[in-house]
Parts: sequence; C-alpha cells; structure tokens
Amino acid sequence: MGDFLSSVLPPGLIDVLSALIPPVVVATVFCTFVIKLLRKEMAPRRMDGSLVSEGAAGGGVVVDKGETGVDETVVTNKTSMVQGEERADSDGR
Repeated sequence: MGDFLSSVLPPGLIDVLSALIPPVVVATVFCTFVIKLLRKEMAPRRMDGSLVSEGAAGGGVVVDKGETGVDETVVTNKTSMVQGEERADSDGR
C-alpha cells in the first residue's frame, strides 16, 4: 500500500499528511466532546434542575411534584417606542 501511495502522491505530501493526521483526530475528538457537553448544559431545565424532556419521556404524562409554578404577567398597555407619538390611554379618554 505504501508503494501505491508513493507512486500516486508527490514525496513531500505523504510526510505532510502523516504529520497532520494525529492533530486532526485529536481536534475532532475534542470538538465532539465540547459540543456534546454544551448541548447537555444548554438543555431547558425546570426550577428544580431536572430536564424538561424527562417529564415528556414518560409516555406524555407530566407528573406534578408539588412544585409551585411561576405566574407570568401579561402586559396589556403597550408603550410606544417612538418619542413623538402619543401613548393611547386605556380608560377611553
């Protein structure tokens, strides 16, 4: 096999390829590990730290563990972003 590569490739290119293959393999393994770690850490979590997908994996049944939910507030009156525009009053004046 070495005779075939030496006949097809220029002599200096074999040395370059043999020198570059180990760092490329190490970099690929490192990047794969970092990407897996980041994806795991960036997964959405509940307030108690458990993954959101864990409740959905149990057959679609969500189990309430006695946690108190956070109420979301809805903003009804919107302020204008333009300074010259008048803000609409909500009491009908």
